[in-house]
Amino acid sequence: MDAVKVSTRGDYAARALLSLALHDDTSGSPTSVRDIAERTGLPQPYLEQILLALKGAGVVRSKRGVGGGYVLARPPADITLGEIVSAVEGPIVAGDFGRPHEGGACDHEGQCVLLALWAEVGDHMREHLDSFTLADCVRRARGGLPAPDARVV
Repeated sequence: MDAVKVSTRGDYAARALLSLALHDDTSGSPTSVRDIAERTGLPQPYLEQILLALKGAGVVRSKRGVGGGYVLARPPADITLGEIVSAVEGPIVAGDFGRPHEGGACDHEGQCVLLALWAEVGDHMREHLDSFTLADCVRRARGGLPAPDARVV
C-alpha cells in the first residue's frame, strides 16, 4: 500500500467535481473537459487524466461526441471527499509504514506502538474526508455553511 497525501491530483479532482456539482442543472447534460478547465483554471490535459480515473471509479460518467463531456454518476450528497481522493490517489493512509504485526514490522523497540498509531491516524484521515460530501462543498461555496478555518501549518 503506497503512502498517500492529498496532493495536487486529489485537489484537482475535488475542484473538478465541485465545478460539476455547482453547475448541475439536473438536465443530465454533460460538461466538456474544456469548460471544466476554464471554470476551474486547471490544465486540460491533466484534468482529462483525472476525469478518466474518476470515471473508472464510478464517480462520473462520460458521453462522447458533440455535446459530450462528464456528469456526476450520483447525487453530490452521495459522493465524499474521501472517495474522490481515493479514486485518484489510492488508499488514504498516514504513511508507508506497514501495519503492526505484519511481515516482521515489529522487529525493533517500540515500533509496533508507532505503527498502530500511524494506522490510527490514517483511519482518522479517511473518516474525516468521508465526513464531507460534494453537497457540503456546494453549500459552502454558495455561502450556505461557514467555510472551514484556514489553518497554516
